[in-house]
Amino acid sequence: MVVELRQYTLHPGRRDTLVGLFEREFLEPQEAAGMRVLGQFRDLDGPDRFVWLREFPDMAQRHDALERFYGGPTWQAHRDAANATMIDSDDVLLLKPVSPASGFAIDGPLPDARDCEGVFAATLYFFDAPVDMDFLEFFAAELLPAVSAAGARVLATYSTEYATNTWPRLPVRTGEHVFAWFARFDDAAAWAAYREALVAQPQWRDIAVRLAHRLQGPPQVLRLSPTPRSRLR
Repeated sequence: MVVELRQYTLHPGRRDTLVGLFEREFLEPQEAAGMRVLGQFRDLDGPDRFVWLREFPDMAQRHDALERFYGGPTWQAHRDAANATMIDSDDVLLLKPVSPASGFAIDGPLPDARDCEGVFAATLYFFDAPVDMDFLEFFAAELLPAVSAAGARVLATYSTEYATNTWPRLPVRTGEHVFAWFARFDDAAAWAAYREALVAQPQWRDIAVRLAHRLQGPPQVLRLSPTPRSRLR
């Protein structure tokens, strides 16, 4: 599977407009075109940021699905309204599960609109070379148990998909080596409690130092609030 992690910067005050349009007009047509929208979110630390994920069976089918959707009547009818909300929509990472079982496990149809207090955290690590087995073993043996013990429910882990962009009309970030893990928390209070519990662990300082030595720079952590029709919630 191939996942796009898409981070949009919007014009001030236009996020709710895009969320309403997206959930009313774009969810079912994208799925009918051959992709699956995993989730869409408001960035809790950026009032003009919209983040979403969509999944494809492989890169060849990604091309076909994008061709069908962006060449189809729904996008043609609503693209001007959508684009009018956006400053930038090119911050896109192509990702693949780090193992066959490490992707999101989501079944069922698109949900009806409903409120959700859950908080999702996407944590991105950047490296100067492709993610290797040494780091994956470090994550599984030390980092994952630590964050889980502190209260994170880790849902999925991904790394960079290096295949050539099969639909270049939509740019993606290239030349980067990324490991991403996604976790859920019941609400904002649970997220805050997790952060306190994590740094309070006796072993955390040592783990954090050894993690930092592996990374190209500081991690990027996205705190995300699911929109009403997000599958991930």
